[in-house]
Order: sequence, then C-alpha cells, then structure tokens
Amino acid sequence: MKKTIAFFLALCLLFAFTGCAKKTVPGSVDAEPTTDALTADEITVVDHLGREVTVPADIQRIAVVGILPLPSVLTVFFNSAEKLVSIPKASMSAARNGLLGKLYPEILDVDTNDEDINAEELATKTPDVVFCNEANAELGERLTNAGFSVVMISVNKWGYNCIETLNHWIDLISQMFPADAKADIVRARSEQMYELVQSRVSGIADADKARMFVLFRYDENGIFSSGKNFFGQWWCDAVGAVNVAEEIEKDNAVPVNMEQVYAWNPDTMIITNFTPAQPEDILNNTIGNYDWSTVTAAQNGRIFKMPLGMYRSYTPGADTPVTLLWLAKSVYPDLFADIDVTAEAKSYYQDVFGVELSDEDIASIFTPTAAAAAAAGAR
Repeated sequence: MKKTIAFFLALCLLFAFTGCAKKTVPGSVDAEPTTDALTADEITVVDHLGREVTVPADIQRIAVVGILPLPSVLTVFFNSAEKLVSIPKASMSAARNGLLGKLYPEILDVDTNDEDINAEELATKTPDVVFCNEANAELGERLTNAGFSVVMISVNKWGYNCIETLNHWIDLISQMFPADAKADIVRARSEQMYELVQSRVSGIADADKARMFVLFRYDENGIFSSGKNFFGQWWCDAVGAVNVAEEIEKDNAVPVNMEQVYAWNPDTMIITNFTPAQPEDILNNTIGNYDWSTVTAAQNGRIFKMPLGMYRSYTPGADTPVTLLWLAKSVYPDLFADIDVTAEAKSYYQDVFGVELSDEDIASIFTPTAAAAAAAGAR
C-alpha cells in the first residue's frame, strides 16, 4: 500500500511539474501547433532579430510600435481588432480611410502611438506583448529592459520581398497564436498567386518590358522614388517590369528630380498611398512646378494609384497577393485578360482570413482616396 501511494504521489508531482513548465513552439515555419503550444502558460519564439522571447500563451492585449502594416495584418488574422491596445498613428489613418475601419470599426477606438513612445506611456496600455520595428533595436532593448515582452518584426530582412515578408510575419504570429494559425494557407495562396504572375511575365522580352517609375512620395517639396533597395524594386521585378530608378542603390525612398525622370522617360508609373498624389495630379500638373507632360507615362495615361485594402499596399501586408495580381493586370492587361481581380480578391480574403467582401468593398480597395496618405510614414 505504501509503495502504491508513493507511486501516485510521484506521478502527481510529475504532472504538476510538466503542466507548469515553459513550452517552446517549434521554429520550423511548417510546424503545426502542438498540444504543448496550445496548453502551455508561456511560449518562446524566435523573433526577427534572432532573439528568444518568452510571451504569455494567452495574449489578450497587443501593442504595435513602428510596424505600420502590422495592426491590419493582426486584425484580419484574428478577424477582429479587439486585442489591439496601441497602434501607430499612420496605421490609424489608413484604417480610417480604407476598408479596415469599415470592416472592423472597433479599431477606430484603439489608442495610437509614435515610434519613440516611452515605457511609462506604454505601461498605461498594459500590453501582454509589444511588436516593435526590428530596425529600431535600441527601442526594442529599452522596452525589454522596462519589463515588456517585446517581439521584433522586420520589414526588409527578406530583401523587400513583400510575399516572403508577409509569409514570415504570419509564420511568427501563428507560432504565438497557434489556435488561430494560418501560416500554411497564407503561404500556399500567396505563392500560388505569385507563381501565376511569374508564369505569364517571365517570357516577356527585355525590349517589351514596361519601364516603370515608382512615385513613393510627391509634393511641392520633392519627388521620392524607389531605387534598387526598397519595395518598389520588388514590385517591378514581380510583375516583369523594369524599375527605371534601379541604378540608385540607396536604401529606402530616395529623392529624384525631374531631369532624372525626363532622362529615364518611364512609360508606366505607380503612385503609392504614402503620398496623397493621384494620377490626375500628374496628368494635370497640379502639384508644385513640375511638368510631366513630356513623360511617356503621362502621355499614354499609364499612371496607376496603388490599392488601399487593409493597409497601404506598397508595403507587405494581408493585401500583397491581391495587389500583385492587380498590378500585373494593370501593367500587362492583355497577358491577364482572363483574370477577374475582383473574384480573386473575394476568394483570397474569404478562404484565407474568413473575411467576406462585397463588390463595393473590392471597388473601394482599388479606388483609394487622397486622404489615405494622412500621417503616412516611410515604412
């Protein structure tokens, strides 16, 4: 009898120990949520700075600092904005002027922050986890030292490849929220849409490729574009176009002048939602003292404003695969004549995120207003 009692006591202690032990989510991007990951009190993940970070398994309050597209990604990931307690101001302006605020009105009541937020202010939001821009390692270290669970997220670790960046974001978020994991389906659908585009544009002869100019930001004070090391280069490459500013190797957005634009003479332009400028501003020369009338893209009317779905689509985000199809069809309409972008967008959001969009919703994505650029930052 004593041996039997001792055995059961030992067994109970073993269960108590293993039940309280910290669990680490498998690091493989293909890993499925494990029973441990679903039942542990804490989990450990590796963030985009290679740091092991322990976070609560049941995260209910999330702050996002400096990663402007991430609040929208988290919202569609959960199909709710209820977990968000603080987001960047530029993320809020996109939500107010895009589809996100219509679909998830609760996000419009979330507090906003600047990237230099101090620990005292952040503490008033009592976040369980803080997602921070990997480029601002100093802020991440300061918030970590203040006692927050900080997960660093990168926007350029994958060479500004918007598809791969989205996939890695969802991989990491799925590890942190295994009950809502969407890593496999996001990767499958995004890569499927990418390969569809590649199968059609890869055969375009160099002489027939669109010569594209990316207008990242544009106002009376200057023209900013994308050189070789920014998202614009990836978008051009991804749809089989030539980035006329590829010779510029500076990272991020770069200033250019009209003389450079005249020399490049692009036949196609895309305008991001990080600037309020619209195609008609180029066609009618309504901003500053710039004259676009001799630029081929203006002469042939091939100027496209990038969509605003859940966020400004120039950066990685939930909208990236749909934006890729839209841009490919805009640049090469004959090659993609059979592609119904509206139908593809509906299917993607429904199948991947469980978000049902109407034709009116889709139309709003592809006709963003100038107000969408309010408070927009450089990322």
